[in-house]
Amino acid sequence: MSTQPNNPLHGKTLETILNELVDYYGWEQMGYHININSFRFEPSVKSSLKFLRKTPWARKKVEDLYIQMLDRK
Repeated sequence: MSTQPNNPLHGKTLETILNELVDYYGWEQMGYHININSFRFEPSVKSSLKFLRKTPWARKKVEDLYIQMLDRK
């Protein structure tokens, strides 16, 4: 198995990524950056994970936002 030293997503679960984003931005800003209902209306980690696991385009946006967040830190 090869390592991915330059991949900030390597070894991170979707739940960990989502929790870090919520801690950094909050649900309101998450809904602003990524316009999906599970971020905007009665947001929860559980409902968001369910949606993101079924929706590749939304998961990609979350991963991209996570990388942007890491660059800002």
